[in-house]
Amino acid sequence: MPARILLVLVSCALSVVIGLVIARGGAGVTAARQRPLIGLSMDTLKEERWQVDRDLFTAKAQAAGADVLVQCANSNDATQLQDVESLITQKVDALVIIPHNGAAMAKAVNLAHQAGIPVLSYDRLITGCEVDLYLTFDNIRVGELQAKFLTDRIPAGGKLRLVRIYGAKTDNNAKLFKQGQDNVLQPLIAAGKVEVIFEDWAEDWKPESAKKITNAAITKNGPNFDAVLASNDGTAGGAIQALTEEGLAGKVIVTGQDADLAACQRIAQGTQAMTVYKPIESIATKEAELALKLAQRKPVVAKDSIPNGKMDVPMVLLDIIPVTKENLRETVVKDGFHKEADVFQPNQP
Repeated sequence: MPARILLVLVSCALSVVIGLVIARGGAGVTAARQRPLIGLSMDTLKEERWQVDRDLFTAKAQAAGADVLVQCANSNDATQLQDVESLITQKVDALVIIPHNGAAMAKAVNLAHQAGIPVLSYDRLITGCEVDLYLTFDNIRVGELQAKFLTDRIPAGGKLRLVRIYGAKTDNNAKLFKQGQDNVLQPLIAAGKVEVIFEDWAEDWKPESAKKITNAAITKNGPNFDAVLASNDGTAGGAIQALTEEGLAGKVIVTGQDADLAACQRIAQGTQAMTVYKPIESIATKEAELALKLAQRKPVVAKDSIPNGKMDVPMVLLDIIPVTKENLRETVVKDGFHKEADVFQPNQP
């Protein structure tokens, strides 16, 4: 197999930047087409965020001169592998995978490489293989922002009693969010300023799983806790359902992530305290740009990398923004991610 990754050292006056340049060998089948063909294999479309990703990516790629084939696996590893095999059979020029299970999709990457197709791992890391490129937001930073939002609200001389709801165990991002949360929480737990009264993982990020976790926490410890550290907006919604049933909604601080419309509405209403906004248009635009370069076998420069158990994967990181009631209009509304009339009820400040 031809060399796939070249390391280029770029010396700067004050620092050294490692540029990871990717160029999978072979001309592919692009030359036989007028427009490159990109395959997009998605874990799920059940969550609003992924519907937006699909639509924006497809539109950006088409505008840049490529065609896109989309497959959705409905959170089933076997189905996603079949989807990838189908895209390979259709001779896509590049493959973008949003994995349900990062480890399970290593086989899909290997199959694509055998066919000479480069693979971009999108927002969730595929592990245990030589994936070509990883595009994501700073997921450790997401967890840090969530935890810091809570710890900034510990009263002087007081303690924060906390329920922690992690994401899906199959999603490497869920582990990165937890790592970021731990970076902030562990010193305060050791100092006795934070007490985790209950914690569990939410299967496949399901809101109903988060509701069960919150119900279990209330059953075990009663209503005397201060916050739910939910790792995304879907699990935040499930937690808030449980809190509502106990008359605790709006009294217990709840975090989230993704700036889903329902979450932004809850923030405006006061039942959810914060979310983390990932500017989806920016990542979809960048994803389309990078996928097109891979499809055309053009070099891609990434300044970061991340270990995946097999190699240090070249990585492109994008920024994130914490969102509260105070800056809803200046972030998700101003960007056009949600309409003000959809986020805020009539006459709501």
